Amino acid sequence: MMKSPALAAAPVSLAANEVRIQGKSELLLCASLFYFRIPRALWRERMLQLKAFGYNAIDVYFPWNYHEPEEGQWDFAGEKDVRAFLQEAHETGLFVVARPGPYICSEWDGGALPAYLSAVEGMRLRDNDPLFLAATAKWFDRILPVLKAYEIGSGGTIVAVQLDNELDFYGCKDPRGYISTLREMALERGIAVPLIACAGQGGLMEASGFADGVVPTCNFYPNDRDPAFEEKVGRYQELLAGKGLPLLVTETNRSHFLLRRLLSCGAKLLGPYLQVSGTDFGFTNATNNWGKPLAFLTSDYDFGGMISPEGHIRPEAYEGRLLGRLMAAYGATLAEAAPAGQGMMRTLAAPEGAAAGSRALKLRDGGYLGFVSNVAEETAAVVLEIAGTRIPQRSTLRLERWRSLALPVGVPLRAWGIEGTLLHATAELWSCRKLGSKTVLAFHAEGQGEIALKIEGATVLETSGMDADETAGALMLTFDSSEDAACRIALPDGSVLELIAMDRSRALLLEEIGEDGELRFGEMPDYRKEAVELDIPWTFSPVEADRPLSTSRRHGFSAGGAGYLESYGIQRGYGWYVAETEPPPAAEPQGLLVRNGSDVLSLYAGKRYLATIVPGGSSRYVPFADPATDGPIPITVRAEIWGHSNFDDIRLPGLRLHAGKGLTGLATVTKVIPLTGNWRVKAATDREPKEEWIGRTADEALWPIVSFGGWLSSARPALEYYRNRFQAASDANCWTLHFDGLQASVHVFVDGKDAGPVHPGDPYVDLSAFVQPGEPVQLAVFMERQPGPAAGKVTLYEGVAANRWEIFSGEEEQLHAHAQSLQEAANVRLPVQLEAGDMGWLIGAVGHSNDGKGWRVQAKGSNLKLTALFNGRLVGRIWLQGSRSRPFFTGGSQDSFYVPGPWFREEAGQLALLLEAVDGEAPSVLEELSFRPV
Repeated sequence: MMKSPALAAAPVSLAANEVRIQGKSELLLCASLFYFRIPRALWRERMLQLKAFGYNAIDVYFPWNYHEPEEGQWDFAGEKDVRAFLQEAHETGLFVVARPGPYICSEWDGGALPAYLSAVEGMRLRDNDPLFLAATAKWFDRILPVLKAYEIGSGGTIVAVQLDNELDFYGCKDPRGYISTLREMALERGIAVPLIACAGQGGLMEASGFADGVVPTCNFYPNDRDPAFEEKVGRYQELLAGKGLPLLVTETNRSHFLLRRLLSCGAKLLGPYLQVSGTDFGFTNATNNWGKPLAFLTSDYDFGGMISPEGHIRPEAYEGRLLGRLMAAYGATLAEAAPAGQGMMRTLAAPEGAAAGSRALKLRDGGYLGFVSNVAEETAAVVLEIAGTRIPQRSTLRLERWRSLALPVGVPLRAWGIEGTLLHATAELWSCRKLGSKTVLAFHAEGQGEIALKIEGATVLETSGMDADETAGALMLTFDSSEDAACRIALPDGSVLELIAMDRSRALLLEEIGEDGELRFGEMPDYRKEAVELDIPWTFSPVEADRPLSTSRRHGFSAGGAGYLESYGIQRGYGWYVAETEPPPAAEPQGLLVRNGSDVLSLYAGKRYLATIVPGGSSRYVPFADPATDGPIPITVRAEIWGHSNFDDIRLPGLRLHAGKGLTGLATVTKVIPLTGNWRVKAATDREPKEEWIGRTADEALWPIVSFGGWLSSARPALEYYRNRFQAASDANCWTLHFDGLQASVHVFVDGKDAGPVHPGDPYVDLSAFVQPGEPVQLAVFMERQPGPAAGKVTLYEGVAANRWEIFSGEEEQLHAHAQSLQEAANVRLPVQLEAGDMGWLIGAVGHSNDGKGWRVQAKGSNLKLTALFNGRLVGRIWLQGSRSRPFFTGGSQDSFYVPGPWFREEAGQLALLLEAVDGEAPSVLEELSFRPV
């Protein structure tokens, strides 16, 4: 997008080295701040905290499924009041990068795509698909008019609107068509600020389609100390500059060390993701591929950003303030700076591997800002050359580990109203203050420092802690930052320039330079607080675990099979499958086979608890610990949707973006048949199925007989066909093949018919549709593998499918109603211990709100799942350690949750914990709940 008079007149215009907002060039230091993860009463507080620590912008997602909890039901009230949030941003003076999706990622349930979309047959999510785009249009009809009303110049501070999110991670077949259609939707609804599309792994074409009128942006998540990082970023900056566009980094890591390195490459938007942490209240967590590969996201959404979920300021915030002050000190000359090219800055001396990514920016008004970064573990003494100037000249430039400095060279002082030149400095200029006829320029260093100036007709009035030396018309000041230093200089026009220098550690703590010139310092807060003993009278009420908690939401009856919860309109929370199986009279039931189960399934046969499993969307066999009773077996499956995947990963069925939750069927297994041995094998030269090898009959007499996968081959990859057979029981109707430990790709054929592929992440295949009871069955399996990986054991599960299904569900409202309906409750003191499979409500009254600030509640125990409701709102879900079935967790604290102070009612609140004891190696016990003041 080339800069033109028309663009210059727009509220927001972009050029290769410039973002201009209402006629002023801006560098955007932009922190993620998500209204849906922070109580409404704290929105303004978080915004003011950001402003106080150097940030001038926020980016915010708008989750579609947060505002459309049920299809066609829209909610923008209370905690979901988007207009109120944007008004707060406007009043606090923060620019806003709005990100309405339709997909947002953000480790949020399904990436914010409503789960009902996955039940729409034929819909292709996040693509140029009429069905998906028609659904998206309904969302845009709701959200984009709000964003339009809060654009810069129209009543708000929105400066850009993002379309979708990191599309290059997704297999979109037509990114240009898809993004172009989203663009048209945005324009039709009045969006006038720039439209952007971010790339998550560098695929600008795949993320934006280079659709006309859409600006590609970059998300970078490197190792902060990658020595080659600037080289990579520089290539993207050059590519975008060639299109007349600035480098906008919409997401990156949270360290300001890395943000400085990005700034050195000419980035005009620095967007560290999640500087303001929060909480996934309600059933809004996601699952994703941050584990092996499956991971559950904690309710605590905290990646260590500079503001904690409770609003605690962390040390990194002071680095943000320092960077923000540096950017403000240079102002427009830095905001319109351009990369100076590789030869403009050189590292002349440094320890090997220490000084990396030395880059210089050519400032708009002249001069250079050279950035040098130490990626090593040790302090480094560095010698540089910037624009032909050797630095240092009279001191030693020492760079602490993981430190990045911006050093001025040849910078005209007119940017600060002074005629003269800042020749060079080994200290970083980070603040400017105009005090009447006096201008104060503040520098910081670590150890020795030097500042060289050239101002015609200037006179040094006094120095403190600085040595001043005038040579050839230049003034050289040297100092040691171990103590504050200053130099006052009389200028020819009668005004005064005061240079102050201090140690970097003190610069971090400087609150302000007062009107009187006094330096006012603060201290980093210490939030470490011991747990407080609260007098909470606890009661415990056991729950019938083999029955639904709520029958008020019944979703129908099916005499045949079952489906995913989404097919019944259940999008979040708990679902209960109630069914029965009737094994043949002579059969001895061996266990249950769950088809395509996800996320957390607790299984009961009658009153007997069998197991809690996390299949990841695959099937799972659960053996009975002892033989089942004769006759029909009542089955209850409690299915918890932890969260729909916010990524799309083919390694597990449950990690697909369109994956359903719950299950698709269940069977009582009456016979477990080992099938690993005695397979006929035939090596192949291509992947084309041959009828004579996969059909019911084949001339296989000369085929070798081996264990499954046991044929050794020198081919890479090895292509092999395996054949085996079994006799189907006449009184069964369900057959499933399991390739346990499979590390290859296989394709299964039954009597010549294609039964489908099998992969390591989903090593089960349902054969039922291809098998006739009482008939012999011919299996053929095509395998493709590399030498070494195991083929696994092969087992056939034969049995009887469950029928007579009833489906129930429960969300926050139903759980709260159940907790309030309890008739009998026993007074208890912690610890509370449960038997595996048991459930119960632990309820207590929290007597005060900690002066309106709330509490961090930490649970100590083992082998329990806790769902915490506070005054009817779900504030956290926890799964304590102690079971092999417990999945990998990531995202934040795994054993605590935040109770917001604003959610108390007249200093009181009810905390209701639904406890679920799961099978495992440790007792199911809640030993302690610790309340730490926020």
